[in-house]
Amino acid sequence: MANEEKKDFNAMLHDNKDMPKFQVITDQKSIEKYGGNNMYFAPPIDYDKVMKKIPYGKVITIGKIREFFAKENDADFTEPITAGIFVSIAAWASYQRTEDKTPYWRTLKANGELNSKYPGGIEVQKEKLEAEGHTIIKKGRKNIKYYVKDYEDVLFDLNKEH
Repeated sequence: MANEEKKDFNAMLHDNKDMPKFQVITDQKSIEKYGGNNMYFAPPIDYDKVMKKIPYGKVITIGKIREFFAKENDADFTEPITAGIFVSIAAWASYQRTEDKTPYWRTLKANGELNSKYPGGIEVQKEKLEAEGHTIIKKGRKNIKYYVKDYEDVLFDLNKEH
């Protein structure tokens, strides 16, 4: 995203854009990739609500949130593009608020990767995660990426939380 300081992310967070909704997909490659044709779209605020549940010292991945939404809504999968966008909107909305903060830094990309699209980028997320006891590792030479070491060991299970 660009021009973050000029956008009202809390307004975006509360704009449900006719979601939640379902869509039946017919593209065979996508059906094979995602394991079915019943695709769910969760509204931005739902991502924020789930991200708020992740306790200190724990992490979650966007993929795990998508799996949770699909299961909760009897869908085969949750749409991946909006998921990434809405997680970023939740992060920026929290950053713009003075209270009721969302611990967005605990939500990771696939394989425990840090998210450069969060406020302050990788550096701020790395600082916040290290402050909670996580070890951040660097991978790559040219295309350098950062990951939470052994993130699987500290994954928060959304299904056990009910």
